[in-house]
Amino acid sequence: VALVVFVPLVGFAWLFVLGIKGNEWAWRNKRWASVEAFQAAQRRWARWGVVAWLASLDVFGEIFFGIFALMKDTEAYKLALARLEADERVVEIVGKPLSTGFVSGQVRMAGARGSASLSFSVEGPKGKGMAFVEASQDMGQWKIDRMVFQPDGSSRRLNLVPEAPDELPPGTT
Repeated sequence: VALVVFVPLVGFAWLFVLGIKGNEWAWRNKRWASVEAFQAAQRRWARWGVVAWLASLDVFGEIFFGIFALMKDTEAYKLALARLEADERVVEIVGKPLSTGFVSGQVRMAGARGSASLSFSVEGPKGKGMAFVEASQDMGQWKIDRMVFQPDGSSRRLNLVPEAPDELPPGTT
């Protein structure tokens, strides 16, 4: 019955059911030499339960922070961070040095092409906000297509990718 904890969605709630009813079920399931023998067995199971919980937290933590570290290692993120640090308006709002929080979104790669859609918090000594980035990779080269910064507590968004003219003025190349 304890294996129900591995069933998605139901498993989390089942942990609490086992915590409440588990000792009773264990007592009924087997003939015990004494109450002391039963309690000793339950203490061993409890220790192994704690070890299993800590191990699973460690594994999930490593996966989570590993993905976080991989996102911060992408070229799209590095370009976005450089753009933030170079923009005087962002520096005016958050100050320097600025730091970023967890990166969420996705990065897709297919050969020499790719795309990224990222968001992350930005914080500095003067304030904080959120950065939203859409980037693309063509022929192995990344570029930021769209990027905005929204200061905390404001609905105003700063466009960090100026619109490129559709065509060059006459006489220029």
